[in-house]
Amino acid sequence: MTDSARERRRLAALLAENGVLTSPSLRDAVEAVPRELFLHPGVFLDEGTVWRPVTAAVTDPAEWLKIAYSYDTLTTQLDGHLTADRTTGPVAGVPTSSSTTPATVVSMIESLGLDAGNRVLEIGTGTGYSSALMCHCLGADNVTTVEVDPDVAERADTALETLGFSAWTVTGDGLLGHPRNAPYDRVIATCAVRRIPHTWVRQTKPGGVILGTVGSWPYGTGLARVTVGNDGSAEGGIIGRSSFMQARSQAVVPVAGDLSARTAYVDDERETKVSPTMLDDWMPAFLTQLASPGAHLVRAARSDGTRLLYLFDPDLESFAEFFIQGDGWTVRQGGPVLLWDRIEETLVAWEAAGRPEIDSVRLRVTQASHRYWIEGEPGLVWEHRLD
Repeated sequence: MTDSARERRRLAALLAENGVLTSPSLRDAVEAVPRELFLHPGVFLDEGTVWRPVTAAVTDPAEWLKIAYSYDTLTTQLDGHLTADRTTGPVAGVPTSSSTTPATVVSMIESLGLDAGNRVLEIGTGTGYSSALMCHCLGADNVTTVEVDPDVAERADTALETLGFSAWTVTGDGLLGHPRNAPYDRVIATCAVRRIPHTWVRQTKPGGVILGTVGSWPYGTGLARVTVGNDGSAEGGIIGRSSFMQARSQAVVPVAGDLSARTAYVDDERETKVSPTMLDDWMPAFLTQLASPGAHLVRAARSDGTRLLYLFDPDLESFAEFFIQGDGWTVRQGGPVLLWDRIEETLVAWEAAGRPEIDSVRLRVTQASHRYWIEGEPGLVWEHRLD
């Protein structure tokens, strides 16, 4: 195997130069852990409409290391089963496992605020690279990592063992945590969840930190950091933008079928107060998910080329359909809830508040609810009951 020490040092220096890497112990880990070991048996490179498989076995060693130490997220599995060694040419597919960009991995571990002796629960082992970094910092016995995909978990465990890290690698649903090794000082999720599961809160010590991406859209999601209290609640806020694949058990099922049939029965039609194209932007998309957590955004077009946008919320059994009429947008709504009214009210309030960024959002998690709010803005409060 080609020695990657120079590439590891270069990556650590780049992360430090960009202000991502500040902890001396984590820098030692980045310089020590070979990322390429966690890319076995290969990766898929995005070529627009298809993915090109690349494996170490048939790639020039220098080129392989260049790929392994790029600043990019590297896709390692498509459609829940396909790996790069199982195809000889470009293929179509949906990414279902990856090695996240090192900048994101390191930034999240830095945000955990690890202390010597901390016990960590990681949700979403993936390739195992982030697990290895934490093992290097804390000792393998202090790291428990849960992966839902047995094949992915096995490959990660093999790579960890190769480096001598006998971490607690568990195959299962990460939303349930891993009570056997609880309580934990830190919980970190490398998948997105619709909400912070209270099981994570229960398995974390008072004063412990939970870090995870909340939201179900591929964009418009936020990185939540909450601290667990003595009363079984957790409070904190959204500390920045974040994007991860959805937890497998919460993966969004695309809206399919005849959209015209789904929107045939209309209860309300009017001009919109704000353009639905706002939802193409990160913060409005995040606010939409706070206002209506079950909402799905669907883009389509009529046979004459007219652009259409839809919002469907299966939880509320409601929809909103948008189309351009004259100089503006018209919305048609149906179902028990006027879906766009609810979302539009949030967007109007957000604009009136001066368009605060995502890190202004606070969050409190209890067994009964999730409450989000922006300080000093009574129109920007969202309560999600869990009963």
